[in-house]
Amino acid sequence: MIELSSTSQPKARFYTRVSEQDYLGITVWPGKTNPEDEVIVVQLRRRDGDNWETVGRLAVYRVSNGTYSKLPERR
Repeated sequence: MIELSSTSQPKARFYTRVSEQDYLGITVWPGKTNPEDEVIVVQLRRRDGDNWETVGRLAVYRVSNGTYSKLPERR
């Protein structure tokens, strides 16, 4: 399992509103052991009052040679 350091900064982050309460976001993180690798995270977030919840999430690991693999679900 790939874990991100709390001090790492994303390479890129984008969000778009898809409905009145839902936002779709993509964040690209550097790999933990090799910064040339990337962790690509796509999330669907929903606002419920003052709180945000993740409705769906997909994380993919991309190594520098272009190989992709789906990461396991977070618990």
